[in-house]
Amino acid sequence: MSSNENGKVMAASLTPLNADFSIDDASFAEHVQKLVADGCDSVVLFGTTGEGNSFSVAERSAALDSLLASGVRPEQLMVGTGCCSLPDTVQLTRHAISSGVRNVLVLPPFYYKGVSDDGLHEYFARLIENTREADLRVYLYHFPKMSIVSFSHELIASLSSAFPQQIVGMKDSTGDREHTMLLKDSFPSLEIYAGTEMFLLDYLNAGGAGCISATANVTAKLAASVRDDVGKPSAILKQDLLSKVRGVLQQYPATGTLKRLLAVETGHVGWQYTRAPLKCLPPEDAVVVAASLRDLGFRFA
Repeated sequence: MSSNENGKVMAASLTPLNADFSIDDASFAEHVQKLVADGCDSVVLFGTTGEGNSFSVAERSAALDSLLASGVRPEQLMVGTGCCSLPDTVQLTRHAISSGVRNVLVLPPFYYKGVSDDGLHEYFARLIENTREADLRVYLYHFPKMSIVSFSHELIASLSSAFPQQIVGMKDSTGDREHTMLLKDSFPSLEIYAGTEMFLLDYLNAGGAGCISATANVTAKLAASVRDDVGKPSAILKQDLLSKVRGVLQQYPATGTLKRLLAVETGHVGWQYTRAPLKCLPPEDAVVVAASLRDLGFRFA
């Protein structure tokens, strides 16, 4: 990934589909390349927004192969590899590493609830031991609203202590500024990324690593501009607009809303497809959302 001195902006990429709900490799490559061109330091594949858990191991691996064959560079990517099944997580992680992608974002195994920190520690220990790759860089994916299973401070501390070369960071998708700041301060050796650009400027000013955001699929250029302008008066005005845009978008389901907006704004009908059980935002609602964004002065790039 980029070593931008101001911090990093990453988009949690959507996954475009064909009419038969298979992955549209050409559109995927085009979208990832655009996000990089718009200023993203890295693009995260197959996270929550990318419908990662709606695709098979084979589909996710083939899509990564296609992206890399299109000219996307491995260092521009982070791949979501977390599954409930440890062998699936290991397989996806090994494939990413063998493809040159060092950075993986890993959910905790999320089906069984009420599991112990010891059990979760063992899951990640076995992932790291079974992957057997010195280059592996694991980012823990903390999203308790979706996974229910979460990372306690004690678990983060035990994992980072046991595997300091492999456990290198976390995405905190709580959306809670204070929680993200607390993680940053509690674990200074880890790269803690906010899951929202709502408080990006404050976080970067406080020395935070940056953000990994779903809405960066449409706000990437603006978010990158905030990052680039850290320390300048212009950053405050840009962050104000960025926060307002995020505020509008987060009132709706992320994947279906962002896909519908891209379908409307780009004219590419393939963006309207989601894997069941997710559905796209109704077109009439997307028109309202797009109008609200334009009223704020936001323009789709």
